[in-house]
Amino acid sequence: MKPESMQEYGRTYDRTWEEIESMLEQAVARQRDWIAIYHESKKAENQKMMKEAARNKKALEGVIKTFQWVLGEEGIKHPLH
Repeated sequence: MKPESMQEYGRTYDRTWEEIESMLEQAVARQRDWIAIYHESKKAENQKMMKEAARNKKALEGVIKTFQWVLGEEGIKHPLH
């Protein structure tokens, strides 16, 4: 039986390591895309798009660090620190 907190969120814990690694790769690729969009927007002097790209790139840093931590990558500290 699962502790009450796990039942509360309906967690299945059925993701494979391959799925998690694939999601990490996708997050890294999306981050690269946002970095490219930022640089393109900077050249075009599109500040609105620069802000959006910077915000999304930064958000993906947290996603990437969390996946790296879950996978036990060396040198990755707790994602909330």
